[in-house]
Amino acid sequence: MNYMDKNIKRGNTYTSSVSKPKWGLLLSLYTTQTIGISFFVVTLVAILRSAGVSFEMLSLIYALGMIWPIKFLWASWVDRVSFGWLGHYRGWMILMQLGMILTFVAMMCFDLVDDFWTIYCLCFFVAVFSATQDIAVDATACKILAWKDRGIGNGIQVAGELLGHLIGAGIILMSYQYIGWHGTMIILAGTTSISLIQLIFYRETQMQVERKSGWLLLSTFQGLFRQPGSKHWVCILLIYPIGCSLAYALIIPSLVDQGWKMEKIGLLVNVLGSIVGLVSALGTGWIITRISRKRALILSGILQILAIAAVALLVFGYTDTLSVTVAIGVYFLCYNPTVTVLATIMMDRVSGQSPATEYTLQNSLKQLFSIGMISVGTAMIGSYGYAGVFFISLVVSMLALFISLPLKVSTKTKFEKEAY
Repeated sequence: MNYMDKNIKRGNTYTSSVSKPKWGLLLSLYTTQTIGISFFVVTLVAILRSAGVSFEMLSLIYALGMIWPIKFLWASWVDRVSFGWLGHYRGWMILMQLGMILTFVAMMCFDLVDDFWTIYCLCFFVAVFSATQDIAVDATACKILAWKDRGIGNGIQVAGELLGHLIGAGIILMSYQYIGWHGTMIILAGTTSISLIQLIFYRETQMQVERKSGWLLLSTFQGLFRQPGSKHWVCILLIYPIGCSLAYALIIPSLVDQGWKMEKIGLLVNVLGSIVGLVSALGTGWIITRISRKRALILSGILQILAIAAVALLVFGYTDTLSVTVAIGVYFLCYNPTVTVLATIMMDRVSGQSPATEYTLQNSLKQLFSIGMISVGTAMIGSYGYAGVFFISLVVSMLALFISLPLKVSTKTKFEKEAY
């Protein structure tokens, strides 16, 4: 029986040790850092395509999304470098927020089509700024969240990212014809400024971060495999996302083949999916505070199978509005618990010596594999068909659930005992 199970048996209820302003700050940061990149890879692509920009140039915009999965390459610098009176991770977050705001303002000075390469370079800077901020925010969350708070904290993380996607890829896309390019940049800069204002009033507690000699990334990677059950955990990180990534690769192509318009697909996937996923993530965070990590992982694995099963409606031709709405709603409702639970356990495995690097390395492994499998799943449709890829995703999700059964999840970590 673990720590949380004992509390439940005694009848104790969950009480957060984190203040409401800090919860609000985390939600705001996770939201604003996602708005820009979501706008680029969804809304900006749609705008440029409507202006006649070639697919070759659009592929460069999609490539910006790969900056986030490779952010582990510079995560160690976020652990190493502090900024005096600005603070350590607080300093990184303030500078990255400021960088994004100034870049959005600069974009207002250029024409989207005539100055494409200038706009693209500015988009690249925003992608790097937002990815670097994500490293610092994750490290801050590892620092301020006690073990009992990490379920709620990671529910807020996933919800914030989905809210950012809802704004950047949903609301702005639908309103672009009314607000135009300048109006869009004002909204992006304005929403990002909210987090900057909150950061000004946030006071970072004194902390100790181990500054190792040599290449911190390499030593952290080696340390990841030295922890008890680490190889098993890395296998779960890599295998768990495969099933839902393959299933997600089926959604848009199947609807397009059935004659659905991209506007309607975007409304259901980017708006409805984000709203349902947001609620699901917050609910999962609440549940994690009341059951053990292992039970949460197994439950999320079962829900993940249901998420994939829902895609069967699209694969086997049920593409009326009601069926598609149900399929997408169930998919996002049952998929996001897995994301939330994995993020919580990743945070539990952070030692506290170099939280930015340790968390980001785990998260990047998962993201690289997840994004890669979406591409693989799309390519597999040509060889195996929609039904073939669907059954493969279903089998892999069952395998993921099976390998999670013997995982040993500790209730406390070295990081939990540090004086933060």
